[in-house]
Amino acid sequence: MVPSVPTAPQERSGPALPCPGGAPPAIPVGRLPGHVAVVLDGNGRWAAGRGLPRTEGHRAGAGAVLDTVDGALQLGLRHLSLFAFSTENWRRDEKEVGEVLRLIGAFVADHGERLDRQGVRVSWSGGRGRMGARLLGHLDAIAARTADNTRLELTIWLNYGARDELWRAARELARESVAGRVDPAEIDARTFARYLYRPDLPDVDLFIRTSGEQRLSNFLLWQSAYAELLFTETLWPDFGHRDLWAAAVAYSERDRRFGGC
Repeated sequence: MVPSVPTAPQERSGPALPCPGGAPPAIPVGRLPGHVAVVLDGNGRWAAGRGLPRTEGHRAGAGAVLDTVDGALQLGLRHLSLFAFSTENWRRDEKEVGEVLRLIGAFVADHGERLDRQGVRVSWSGGRGRMGARLLGHLDAIAARTADNTRLELTIWLNYGARDELWRAARELARESVAGRVDPAEIDARTFARYLYRPDLPDVDLFIRTSGEQRLSNFLLWQSAYAELLFTETLWPDFGHRDLWAAAVAYSERDRRFGGC
């Protein structure tokens, strides 16, 4: 049986971003990020700090997703991308990998009705290989169930790595060129982007990583070329709606030049 996912924990692991209050902040029109991407980091350290197995950190981290999604809805975000499992994560302990994948299946199975009722469109992206029929069934089912929702698109990135995505896109574009369906002389950034996993998603505006680590970890590298980066020491299981709101406020106060003056 797929284990149920707990609700978001209330304890905090350390200093968080400044909290903007009990209600979503009023961010000026045009200053709200359209697409927020989050690297969910710190589950293992959260568990270790409590003398628990690493798998318990992943369970708590799965629960934190709901609070973050609620915050995104209240804030009025359009796109939220969560990095749940990377191509590199297959190198971890086999038992831990199995538990992480079971928890992802549990999340979509247990909370599909809630997310559908809230108007969240749930999709997932990454490679289908090695994912397992049961997990793929849960993911495809929730994607089909919520396909017509429009309030927020929640994309769960699984078995994903940006370099993997880029070489696959380049390979497919080369095949199309050899077959005569694409003129090499007309290939530009827009053409290339059509061969990515999710060409329909807008570029990332705000890239958040939890747990104090300051790196991108091979997540949405093409899409985050001009994203604003925000790193917080809060471990993912302790991250929630107020942290997301504070990150959105910080984003709204930045001056995005996109390489210009």
